[in-house]
Amino acid sequence: MEEPEEKALEQEPIEEIPTEIKPRWWPAIIISACLAVVLTTIWSGSGDNQQEQVLKTGGVLIISFVLLTIWALIFSRFSKQLRLRILFSLIGAFALFGACFRFDQVSGNMVPIFEWRWAKRSLPEVADDGQSSSSTGLDSNSTQFSFPQFLGPTRDCKTPGPKLIADWESNPPKQMWRQDIGAAWSGFVVSANRAITQEQRDENEIVSCYDLLTGKMLWMHSNPGRYDTKIAGEGPRATPTIHGKNVYALGATGILNCLELETGKPVWQRNIASDAGLENDDEVDQTGASKKRNKAKEWGYSSSPLILEGKVIVSAGGESGKSLLAYNLDSGEPVWSGGNSRAGYSSAHTATIHGEEQVLIFNQEELTAHAPETGSVIWSFEWKVGVPHVSMPVILNDNQILLSLGYGQGSKLVQVTKSEESYSANELWSSRFMKAKFTNLVSHEGHIYGLDDGIFACINQEDGRRKWKDGRFGHGQILMRANHILVMAENGEVILIEANPEKQIELARFAALDGKTWNPHTLVGEYLLVRNHREAACYKLPVTGTPKQK
Repeated sequence: MEEPEEKALEQEPIEEIPTEIKPRWWPAIIISACLAVVLTTIWSGSGDNQQEQVLKTGGVLIISFVLLTIWALIFSRFSKQLRLRILFSLIGAFALFGACFRFDQVSGNMVPIFEWRWAKRSLPEVADDGQSSSSTGLDSNSTQFSFPQFLGPTRDCKTPGPKLIADWESNPPKQMWRQDIGAAWSGFVVSANRAITQEQRDENEIVSCYDLLTGKMLWMHSNPGRYDTKIAGEGPRATPTIHGKNVYALGATGILNCLELETGKPVWQRNIASDAGLENDDEVDQTGASKKRNKAKEWGYSSSPLILEGKVIVSAGGESGKSLLAYNLDSGEPVWSGGNSRAGYSSAHTATIHGEEQVLIFNQEELTAHAPETGSVIWSFEWKVGVPHVSMPVILNDNQILLSLGYGQGSKLVQVTKSEESYSANELWSSRFMKAKFTNLVSHEGHIYGLDDGIFACINQEDGRRKWKDGRFGHGQILMRANHILVMAENGEVILIEANPEKQIELARFAALDGKTWNPHTLVGEYLLVRNHREAACYKLPVTGTPKQK
């Protein structure tokens, strides 16, 4: 009787247990492996153009992130709940980041820089008394307390003064003041205790004067105008020039001011874009210059005024003989114009070539030499590669000039020859070394020192061969005193280096500023003035003949 029951039980169907679906990992593994290979390939190269490497890296990372996201949400076989958590986590992360931070600018290698969305600055106001400190002890007639123009008294990154003491551990730099400042890429110029620079404040370009030792603002002059790009930042680019009782300053929008040094009162004003015939030609950029003609000026007018023989000289980039402009120092009336080259971002410089004084300007496509009396072009040397020309020409002797470009280009030595009354310029050597992007170089005892695509380096000026390359300081600036080179690093550090052609010898360093610093620094006597687009500071450096600071 029990057997039929047992057979019935044996015949009942067995319920199947659903098989768990395993995630599909192989696409993520392939994407990650390809990412590693591509990044290794990008950065295992010669590194001639770090900006290009950074841009390629950014593109590869973005593509990889998109592919991994698509894999995780669609092809991974993750559970519906997990995919939703991934999706909402990504949305939440981007929303939170966007709510807390905003895009500010980019580094010299095009790395994005973000800032806290609620960051605020307190900009100094003009002092009530408008007077400098009376106990400065500075002599306005002394060359060691004068830094009248861009890159120093002779525009060559060299500044006179007492020898710097390299032991900053036992005798550290002393902060005199540090405060917020309006945005700009200008440097300071100094006469006695007056330190002058440019700033962007709201919709106005400002020429400002500070007390060297206290940081107190003594006066400011304002012009309507604003220059701003997300890549290059906002504010004026050029450094003012002090001559006699006046200050000359060119804003990013092309306004050239002559102001009284003591009071900041205007003496005269010109619009160089208008004088160069660029205001009403086709579509204009933010400088007022024609985009078709003056595309190089998309980063703003950057020519620091040059004073020569009763004239102030600036680069405008106009055609029909209006590339380089000269104005009367006292009246602002046009004196001459010359050249047809598009303007670059370098400033005019003087050089004695074969016994004849000439005005040199590194334009967007060529180096040209002009007669100081008439502005006529004496000779030119073409270097047309389609990248911004920023670095100043380095005058080596009476017939040799060193040029340098970033963006993977390198440097060239130009030799100028004279035959009867005519000149010609020819390339003596070309090198992939010493790629000055928007820094400047210095010559010392047969060698060139500077930042080669953000890395400090030394080359032989005779043949362009590299002696050494060491020290990642970014796209900063340099100054030289005696055999010491003072590097203003892109991260705001100041580094003291010995000018040694055999190897890099770092002597000391300290953190002077926070954040990206592209501005040229100023060394006057024992005082170091530094600034970037957010803050400025003055430090007293240890020099020979002074007691140790406590």
